[in-house]
Amino acid sequence: LSGFSKSWWTDIDRIGLSKAGGLMFNLKVDRNIQLRLLEERHAEMLYLLTVRNRDHLRKWLSWVDRVISVQDTRNFIKLSLKQFEAWKGIQMGIWYNEELVGVIGCEINMENRTATIGYWLAARFQGRGIMTRACKALIDYLFREKGMDCIEIRCVVENRRSRAIPERLGLAQEGLVRNAELLNGRYVDHVVYRIHREKWVKSYDG
Repeated sequence: LSGFSKSWWTDIDRIGLSKAGGLMFNLKVDRNIQLRLLEERHAEMLYLLTVRNRDHLRKWLSWVDRVISVQDTRNFIKLSLKQFEAWKGIQMGIWYNEELVGVIGCEINMENRTATIGYWLAARFQGRGIMTRACKALIDYLFREKGMDCIEIRCVVENRRSRAIPERLGLAQEGLVRNAELLNGRYVDHVVYRIHREKWVKSYDG
C-alpha cells in the first residue's frame, strides 16, 4: 500500500483491499449505519441515488447538475481515492440497513491538523437522525484516532436542516462568509461552525 503515512497502520483493522483489489475503509456507526470508502464499483449506485435526488439536492449543492453520467460519478470517486491515499481527505458512502443513502466526507489539512466536513442525504431518509450519527462518528474518529485539532462544517445560511447537525453536536458558530458560493445563479453566504478536540472530548466523555 504505497503512499500511506505510518499513521495509517493504526487503522489496520479498517483499511484493507476490497474484492475488486482497491482500497477499503469501513467505519461502523451503530447496528444500522456504516460509513464505507467510496470505490469505483459503487459508481452506478451512487449515480442513480444522485439522479433520484437531483431536485432535492440542487437547492443547496452546486455540483449536482454537472453530474450527467455514471462516468462523472466514477471520476469523482477516482479523485477521492487519490485524495484518500495522500490522506488529504476521505469520501464515504453512508449505508443504512445495507442501502446506500448518502455521502459524508472531509478535506484534511495535516499541517494544521484541521478537517472540513461535508455531507448529503437522500430525501426519503431525512428525519431519522442518520446524518447526525454519521457526523458524530466521523468527528470522533478524526479527533481520537487521527489527531485532528479542529473540525469545521460550513452550511448555506438558509439551509436550516443542514445547520441543525453541527448545532446539535455542539459545534460553535464562529463566523459568516459573505458571497461564499455561486449557487443557482446567485451568491449565498456560508455560516461556519467549528469545534476543537479538547472541547469535543470533554463534551462526550463527561
